[in-house]
Amino acid sequence: MEDFINTTQPMSVINIGADFFADAIEDQGVSVTRVSWRPPAGNTVALATLLADPQVDEANKVAAERMLAAHPVLIDVQPAREVIPALQARKLLHAGPPINWERMCGPMRGAVIGACLYEDWAKDEHEAIQLAESGAIDFEPCHHFNVVGPMAGITSPSMPLYVLEDQTHGNRTFSTLNEGLGKVLRYGAYSPDVLERLRWMQDVLGPALARAIRQMGGVDVRAIMAQALQMGDECHNRNKAASSLFARQVGPALAETGNSSAETAVVLRFIAGNDHFHLNAGMAAAKAITLAGANVPRSSVVVTMARNGVDFGIRVSGLGDRWFVGPAQVVQGLYFAGYGPEDANLDIGDSAITETSGVGAFAMAGAPAIVQFIGGTPADALRYTNEMYALTVTSNPLFGIPSLDFRGTPTGIDIRQVCRLNMPPVINTGIAHRLPGIGQIGAGIVYPPMECFEEALEALAEVEAG
Repeated sequence: MEDFINTTQPMSVINIGADFFADAIEDQGVSVTRVSWRPPAGNTVALATLLADPQVDEANKVAAERMLAAHPVLIDVQPAREVIPALQARKLLHAGPPINWERMCGPMRGAVIGACLYEDWAKDEHEAIQLAESGAIDFEPCHHFNVVGPMAGITSPSMPLYVLEDQTHGNRTFSTLNEGLGKVLRYGAYSPDVLERLRWMQDVLGPALARAIRQMGGVDVRAIMAQALQMGDECHNRNKAASSLFARQVGPALAETGNSSAETAVVLRFIAGNDHFHLNAGMAAAKAITLAGANVPRSSVVVTMARNGVDFGIRVSGLGDRWFVGPAQVVQGLYFAGYGPEDANLDIGDSAITETSGVGAFAMAGAPAIVQFIGGTPADALRYTNEMYALTVTSNPLFGIPSLDFRGTPTGIDIRQVCRLNMPPVINTGIAHRLPGIGQIGAGIVYPPMECFEEALEALAEVEAG
């Protein structure tokens, strides 16, 4: 033993688990290889049962194949009431899992007030608040109607919606049009200029896009996303390439179908001035991809991740429309000048549908420049993507990442693997100010609460037990 201890060979230690052991050894000048390991999360009996069940594996294969086969195409732009009949009444759709007015955060309350003014349901802020408090407005999640909305996600009857159709499965999904940055409704702003912009989008932008898209016979959003991923986008917080590709495709048809050259110029200028313009169409495409994999009995694949600024919710393919909810988290990232963590609202928005479908933070290896917006280094962007392969059922060959030898993005989050590794999926996102109307104050990285996945795991095990 003494001979072994006194050997002149350099010592190397492998540390599994807590970093403080490795830190202490490194302080003594010894080389340490750190192995990240955490005990499994949740009910380990349920986890072992589901991991060993070949029927779950087969169900996940079916769900994943359907997701990969989905082919979302933008076919029209229509007022929300025309494509979602439930919005004929005083109903507003919101981001995230179900929530009522009493529990809504500041940005969502502001967006509700703005929607009431926009729809002429109220003449001023005070009347809008009274209306919301009275129970006269019915609130439901966007996801209940195959709609997705960024940040507050408020969708009202008169708003123009993108209409996407999955050419493989026939499903239709929807999203609002992107207002741009700054003071906008999705961040809770409802000043006169915000309402004026919304009405211009309703009267001019929406109809102009509708005419152009119909003349074109549709816009292949999946193809735009695939190309943008090879041009430095990750299709959530970075949409520079996708927005440019969209403008390039739609621009000629806008010119050919416009009511006047002046109107067309204004529309094109609005699109060109918004690097996030394609985000909403991309979100609806991501919703079409995940919807294709929904409602597969026994499948443990996540088909919804969404936040309302108070709660974080997921839905799982084999568990139907049931929500599994935990607390919304604090986003860790970079803040714009003059703002800090004390100003931030908790994580909010339906835009995590991008990660659920296999893009967004899951594709950051192909978008290293995004770290200038959300924080971190290009090496972190690469790591995020590589880590997500361990949590997912498959990869999407249509969404190849050049820096990974065109390996497809990790796709199909498996709640079993999330709990086995005790590692929630990563999401990159914007940070909203906690008060309505101020807008985006930063961007960063956030992780869902593990209890969502733990509860879903137990529920799926109960279904399997029968």
